[in-house]
Amino acid sequence: MKEIRNFSIIAHIDHGKSTLSDRMIQSTGIVDEQDFHDQLLDNMEIEQERGITIKSNSICLPYTGKNGKKYSLNLIDTPGHVDFSYEVSRALASCEGVLLLVDASQGVEAQTLANLLAAMEHDLEIIPVVNKIDLPSADIEGTLLQIESELGLDTGKTIFCSAKTGKGIDDVFEAVISQIPAPRGNPESELAALIFDANYDSYRGAIVSCRVMDGAVKPGDVIRLMAMGTTHKVEEVGIFGLKRIKCQNLSAGEVGYLIAGIKTVSDTRIGDTITHHKKPCTKPLPGFQEVKPVVFSSIYPIETDDFPAFAEALERYKLNDASVVFQKDSSVALGQGFRCGFLGLLHLEIFQERLEREYGQSVIMTSPSVQYEFVLKNGETMQVDNPWYYPDPTLIESAYEPYIKASILIPERYMGAVMNLCISRRAENARFNYPVPGRVEVIFDMPLAEVIFDFYDRLKSVTQGYGSFDYDMIGYRKSDLVKLDILVNGEKVDALSVVVHRDRARERGVHICDRLREEIPRQMFKIAVQGAIGGKIISRSTVSAIRKDVLAKCYGGDITRKRKLLEKQAKGKKKMKMIGSVMIPQKAFIAVLKTKNE
Repeated sequence: MKEIRNFSIIAHIDHGKSTLSDRMIQSTGIVDEQDFHDQLLDNMEIEQERGITIKSNSICLPYTGKNGKKYSLNLIDTPGHVDFSYEVSRALASCEGVLLLVDASQGVEAQTLANLLAAMEHDLEIIPVVNKIDLPSADIEGTLLQIESELGLDTGKTIFCSAKTGKGIDDVFEAVISQIPAPRGNPESELAALIFDANYDSYRGAIVSCRVMDGAVKPGDVIRLMAMGTTHKVEEVGIFGLKRIKCQNLSAGEVGYLIAGIKTVSDTRIGDTITHHKKPCTKPLPGFQEVKPVVFSSIYPIETDDFPAFAEALERYKLNDASVVFQKDSSVALGQGFRCGFLGLLHLEIFQERLEREYGQSVIMTSPSVQYEFVLKNGETMQVDNPWYYPDPTLIESAYEPYIKASILIPERYMGAVMNLCISRRAENARFNYPVPGRVEVIFDMPLAEVIFDFYDRLKSVTQGYGSFDYDMIGYRKSDLVKLDILVNGEKVDALSVVVHRDRARERGVHICDRLREEIPRQMFKIAVQGAIGGKIISRSTVSAIRKDVLAKCYGGDITRKRKLLEKQAKGKKKMKMIGSVMIPQKAFIAVLKTKNE
């Protein structure tokens, strides 16, 4: 165990985590030059395309130190985007230390601070690394001052490197060996291993990524998953190279994988503890905190017959991304589906793309919403989380919507912009705390419905990524709610209906109609896109018609000939409009969720 180091690389988005991982892998020589490519650990197509890390990935690097000893370094590369911060917290649970990467030209940014706090919560050794020192715009002195003043870290042990050119990589390795402690644990005691990730293989079942805290596990052992209570026989264990590498056993302090013929996805839970069936450990390891979704949407398969395959794909996806929460839902227009919760709109977008690419599922998503309460005139109380079940307005005595206590932590300079944003979202009862000089915590009571639409993304924009947001439910409050229906060519589109506050209904109706006008393909006839409350139209956009040139063959002659052709065309368009049905493309449903400036 003295020769093992488990560490993670954490930083703000685009500060060079994946590039540093690439250089470290390259310098250990475990990959041939012809097989090398950028973003080696980002093995999803979507990660390569967008140039971002979405999933944490680990790899075991063999390294010989300057003291001549051979070490086994388990490196975990993490995402930088705030929507995937749950991945970072899971990676940190299997480490003893972190490399906190700071871009020398950008300095300390929002996620640098958020990730530092997460590492401190896990009580990890933190090594500051200043990256991109080769850039002409690099301000090394200024960055060191920021690390000291904003992060409160000792700059004496800071490492300087350029992940792009490979300069200073040996110093990074030596710092990992000398500053990060070896893992603690007893290889002789009962087995206790924490599941921090899992993948599904159609031939082998669930492939579990785990960190062994105590004991050892080898093929042939009968293990028990403590939370699920199920027992399985271990078929294979190993460590992560660029591909999985089989080994004889995994013992205390090691990070690796385990295959035990776990055929059903529901048997595996992220954060569960693996132990021996005959000699179990006394208590399970502390798992991970339940995730708090901020964006909710209903998701349906395009073909209703595909629902069983869609449900199975969602179960498998959940195994690999534990931050998605879902429950069954149904819609009159779209059939059976699921109500899902996400950590942000990027998370929702990645979810949809991964479902399509990796699991072959084409889906339709609805506008996000929350659960409302209606007291009817007969004294009955109804809970509605789907606009389709909105009661008849003549029967409603009073309506209530969920409120949250929103806590927003920002640098003082963004105070005005954040106050304007919150007040425009019906926030009330403002309170202020000043935890440290230069930073302020603003606490508001806000309707949850105003948060789930695009609040989080707007907050990130107005605070340039520095705003952190948390919320707690504080119950229901009376509100003036209406149901906004969207009509396309005179027909209601069930999946686009939303329940909104009366004051925000017109603004929301105009937004949805404008977005749909841009996304719905033009037809041979005009298409009216309208927002309506009951029978009253409150917003409208028109998708203009494609006009065929019927006068092309008519040259010269009397004007009446041309008029006759145009009148005939107009009659045909009127008839076509009566019987024409409009296909709404799937991307239109997602476009509705985005703000205009995106």
